[in-house]
Amino acid sequence: MTLSDEPVSTPDMLRQRPLRLDLPERWPMGFLIVFLGGGLGAALRHGINLLSARILGTEFPYSTLIINITGSIVMGLIAGYFAFKGDASQHWRLFLTTGILGGYTTFSAFSLDAALLYERGAPGLAALYVLASVILSIGGLFAGLALVRNLA
Repeated sequence: MTLSDEPVSTPDMLRQRPLRLDLPERWPMGFLIVFLGGGLGAALRHGINLLSARILGTEFPYSTLIINITGSIVMGLIAGYFAFKGDASQHWRLFLTTGILGGYTTFSAFSLDAALLYERGAPGLAALYVLASVILSIGGLFAGLALVRNLA
């Protein structure tokens, strides 16, 4: 997504556009929109966590799995709508994707990035992105845990 109000008007959502930054006086509204959407998404994630724990238990991370899958499905629906209909304003795009889905799960953005690389004819880069993201993210978590353990 770009930071401009210019909607993507073509069904070819895979065509790259240059990043165009809006004038600084317009930025606060974008931040406010993302802030509000992010709060809603995070609250929804918390609700799914509580409901999932109550219904399915906590022996397996069911809630995270549910959130990642549903977030990716919704991202696909929204990205497809934006690409093929193209009639949503940038504020709606920010609110729904970066805001609500960003607060709900960033896995949906990861899934979209991997799919776009694949659809652009770069399956090797898509595989590299997926592997690097998963391996380096989990490795980063273990590195952080080790650092805290050694400092404590």
